[in-house]
Amino acid sequence: MLVMVSILEDFVLRRSPFTGDGAGKFGSLEQKSQVGIREFSKFAKWESPLTRDRLVQLWLMDRREERDRKKRKQKVFGSGPIEGNVFGSPSTFGFPFKRLFPGIPGVVDDSLSKESTPPVQPPLSQTGTYFLEPTSAEEVKVEPLLARANLLITRDIEWANLMLGFEQENRYAVVDPAYPQSPAGYIREQSNIIFRQLLRTRRPFIAYITDAQGNELFQVRRPPWLINSTIYAEINGKEIGVVHRRWHLWRRIYDLYLGKEQFAVVENPGFWNWTFTLKDNEGKVLAEIDRDWRGIGLELFTDAGQYVIRFGHSNDNVKAGPVSQIHELEITRPLTLSERAVAVALAVSLDNDYFSRHSGWGIPFIPIAGDE
Repeated sequence: MLVMVSILEDFVLRRSPFTGDGAGKFGSLEQKSQVGIREFSKFAKWESPLTRDRLVQLWLMDRREERDRKKRKQKVFGSGPIEGNVFGSPSTFGFPFKRLFPGIPGVVDDSLSKESTPPVQPPLSQTGTYFLEPTSAEEVKVEPLLARANLLITRDIEWANLMLGFEQENRYAVVDPAYPQSPAGYIREQSNIIFRQLLRTRRPFIAYITDAQGNELFQVRRPPWLINSTIYAEINGKEIGVVHRRWHLWRRIYDLYLGKEQFAVVENPGFWNWTFTLKDNEGKVLAEIDRDWRGIGLELFTDAGQYVIRFGHSNDNVKAGPVSQIHELEITRPLTLSERAVAVALAVSLDNDYFSRHSGWGIPFIPIAGDE
């Protein structure tokens, strides 16, 4: 009986017009309790006898009202993902700067505000005559990401791989150095968890390239390989280009094709040379991919590499700030947007072929703890 009275008192306190927000402004907690008791007394005097069915009805009414309040709150704040997203909110890509450097201007921390601001696609850093205009619907789709003079691709730290040797899906953030406040896109791998542990860097996977809002622009697909790797660039499910790796004992050689026609070749001397230059059949420079040194800690213990793709010819109005520190590449002609998509596929292939060195081992924390 005491439990029943407690339930009804709580029910009346919630529904009484004297115990809402207005009562919180004018009355104390003791006054609210007295009002609730008086309401309960009236309820017990005037209503029908309390039965089990009556209590069930009151409980159901309370639950329905609670659900209605939650629905109204969701309509006010909004909690649905942006339409057209492949992976929901872009925060699911694990953009590393949010966690490592939360104070960066222009980057919104979702944990600080329930009502987060949708990300904005940075402006293009190549316009006018600096790059070839889109010639197909596929090129129009990738233009928001690839119509830029430079792309900075940063791989996220894989903590499970670092600690336990558990191979995770690779994730990258793509930033235009002319507008470093927010990413211009993301790259996220999708692969089978068993193949990742067994085949490691030779595993098959599909990497989705998206814009800042998470809308898919194109994808790169790599089948499993044993000696020479191959990676395909696809837009709307249509294959537009492919990158073939040629075997060599120490040199790193790649052939880049657009359709069935080869448009570039990469012949890296190997060893500690981390510059991969795309050249045409006459040996003239078309673009360049550099892997940056990120410090002894990241290089020694992680695979969190950083790559700069230089397409050349930045606009004059964006040559200030961080982009001024990037060497302006002299090219013989600008790559088309489709060729640039193949170049991005090459960067993903390079990261997996040569710079994923820590797959299969983790830091032995247990022995270290035992020594202490």
